Amino acid sequence: MTRFSQSFIPTLKDAPGDAEALSHKLMVRAGLIRQVGAGLWSYLPAGWRVERKVEGIIREEMEAIGAQEMLMPVLQPSEAWEKTGRHSIDELFKLEDRKGTSMVLAMTNEECVTQHVAREVRSYRDLPLMLFQIQTKERDEPRPRAGVLRTREFTMKDAYSFDRDEEGLARSYELQTGAYERIFDRCGLRWYRVESDVGMMGGSAAHEYMAPCPGGENEVALATGYAANLEIASAVAQPVELPAALEAVEKVSTPGLATIEEVSNHLDLPAAALIKALPVLVEGRGMAIVLIRGDHRLNEIKLRNALGADFRQARPEEIETEIGPVGFIGPVGAKVPVIKDAAIIGDSFVAGGNEPDIHLRGVRPGRDFQFEEMDVRTVEAGDTTPGGGTIEIEPAIEVGNIFKLGTRYSEPLGATFLDDSGTERAIVMGSYGIGPARISAAAIEQGADECGIVWPRSIAPWQVHLVSLAKAGEDARAAADSLYDELQDAGVEVLYDERDAGPGEKLTDAELLGCPLRIVVGRRGLAEGVVEASERSSGSEHKLPVEKAAVRAQALLQRGDG
Repeated sequence: MTRFSQSFIPTLKDAPGDAEALSHKLMVRAGLIRQVGAGLWSYLPAGWRVERKVEGIIREEMEAIGAQEMLMPVLQPSEAWEKTGRHSIDELFKLEDRKGTSMVLAMTNEECVTQHVAREVRSYRDLPLMLFQIQTKERDEPRPRAGVLRTREFTMKDAYSFDRDEEGLARSYELQTGAYERIFDRCGLRWYRVESDVGMMGGSAAHEYMAPCPGGENEVALATGYAANLEIASAVAQPVELPAALEAVEKVSTPGLATIEEVSNHLDLPAAALIKALPVLVEGRGMAIVLIRGDHRLNEIKLRNALGADFRQARPEEIETEIGPVGFIGPVGAKVPVIKDAAIIGDSFVAGGNEPDIHLRGVRPGRDFQFEEMDVRTVEAGDTTPGGGTIEIEPAIEVGNIFKLGTRYSEPLGATFLDDSGTERAIVMGSYGIGPARISAAAIEQGADECGIVWPRSIAPWQVHLVSLAKAGEDARAAADSLYDELQDAGVEVLYDERDAGPGEKLTDAELLGCPLRIVVGRRGLAEGVVEASERSSGSEHKLPVEKAAVRAQALLQRGDG
């Protein structure tokens, strides 16, 4: 039984002052969640009902492809994390028990599940194998924000595949891909799969599932036949008209003009005709200059992947010592390695002259400086794919990810098997994650209107929000009570608002909570022998005969997401 008067659904008229994301605002206002601390949230009963429905869909689809559910601890010894090299991750919570044993709070479970498989799997006959869990994860997020989208504690479905070879991994990857598509479809999301960076997980390939929405924290590059996270996207840069080539570089006075905008305005040239020089300190290698076009942005993830090493921006004093004055540095004459972005194409650019108040015009890569070329810029809207498609940039929420791990974890943790010839080989692994809270937040972001949440039917906390506008003892209240019983007997999930509150408050709360179908029972309708039904997603209004209201309501729900 779910009567509003007996339920813990603390709705609010106003959103928290610090809430920016629409899902954050509405989840708090609708009484789904409440904050405990920075990045820490409690799910109240209505919010937990949504979470459990999402988890139920995930479980069904995981089991349908043969994945077996298990449960692993959040608190784990750090030894395995040290073996895989992940103990140094800043976001990993680290602690000691009372005996001084080094422990971690797991953010994913590759180490733990691989240890289990390493101890139990011996033969190729034990493979393939897929395991999954739905469990609490911890992450020392430096900037928790956006409600449940970026938190320090969260629930995640993490699945792992174990195969004999790369061919087997490809089959497992496809099985998971199909399951993910069905999960997001069943949850009512608009989504797409994009290429992504392997990040801290490691491995050979990765994809992310993105739910497009204006408030998304990620950006995706899209074109016909192409989709990639902006972190790794590549495209052909928009062309730029350069000034006439010179036989040799010429100095030009730029007193106090240290920015791309200032220099381009002074010389009456587009920003794209300038070279932006970014000094970095590469781990184990020292200083280097990274060059990008003046109208482009450095993509740190692409640079880190291209270098195969970590780096940091050089400090002003380091730049002054090794290259020249900050604001006027460039590649010509520099005594440090130069990395040129692949989009710098042409033979007449403007670059810093490595002396105060001086830039150089007519700079030609290859003639005036040597370089190593890499693709290290961030793709921009209007760029084109090799196939000629025009890139658009769209914000989105990441709701899931899949990784081809290969032997990234099995080798350091000794997860091996004997093949059919008796040869010991490392197990080939995949990892697959979904955030149930991100699914519910994305559903809110995609479907909400000015009045509140509009849930897809499959994950709504209740299917019907029944509102009585009458007081106890009145005929209209008795009719609402009877309809509530009928719907419950028919197996329909109903939230029954029989509170001693005004019609405006009740109807506002119903729109805010966003259940697929709202039914209002009042004296005026009852006098006509009807109750009033409203489909939340479309706003369609229906008058249902009182004696057939339960049956008609079920028919409306079965038509679609209502």
